[in-house]
Amino acid sequence: MSKEKYKLDEYNNWVHRFGRIGGFIAIAYMLSIPFIIGIMYDALPTMSDVLKGGIGVLALFIPIGISEVISYTPILGSSSYLTFLTGNILNLKVPCVLNALKLSNTDQNTHEGDAIATVAVASSSILTMLIIMIGVLLIVPLRPVLESPVVSKATAYILPALFGSMLLGFIGKGSGEYIIENKLLAIVLPVIIVSLTTIFGILSPGLEGIAIILMLPITLVGARIMWKKGIIRVKKREEVNKQAQENNNVNKE
Repeated sequence: MSKEKYKLDEYNNWVHRFGRIGGFIAIAYMLSIPFIIGIMYDALPTMSDVLKGGIGVLALFIPIGISEVISYTPILGSSSYLTFLTGNILNLKVPCVLNALKLSNTDQNTHEGDAIATVAVASSSILTMLIIMIGVLLIVPLRPVLESPVVSKATAYILPALFGSMLLGFIGKGSGEYIIENKLLAIVLPVIIVSLTTIFGILSPGLEGIAIILMLPITLVGARIMWKKGIIRVKKREEVNKQAQENNNVNKE
């Protein structure tokens, strides 16, 4: 096969170039702040102190970071650069992208889906910054309201509501050109394994990232086996709609 087939188009080249530049700038900016503060106040810690305080954190977040890149990049596409820079991936960016793809009736891993995901992440990031800015300005006047028992009770259900909406979106047959039937069966085995290891104390808190990395190949292999056996089916939406229309016509007759 010719190399031209794998050549990125102008848009993807632009996204990857500026995404990498933005990533390096963000990393340099985040790492330079503690160094500058430490130098200004003569409070630079020793390397041994950094290692003592950082090993536990790195052991937790390195597997999570690796698993997030592997699992979220196929959904986010080239918007991954902006997503990983701005954060709130699972509880904000991924639901925004999935909802945008569904509303626009586009598929993941397509040029159209990639553009839609980028717009969704950018819009979410801008809106988030505006809300944070408004919140900072109004935090003092609104403190009695935010600390009231009613609001405190309601905020406890925000995260479950987000995960519930994501689950409903996953249960659906999908959007775009193709429809996936019985795709929820692909996660049955990983859910059983994680549940049993948690119940018997094998999987302890702090090992979520490692569990995600281990469950990814199991999910993919299980889904492929089910697809080969015809348990999970991928059909063109046009064919499904045509078949449904024919069935309706037969029932009417």
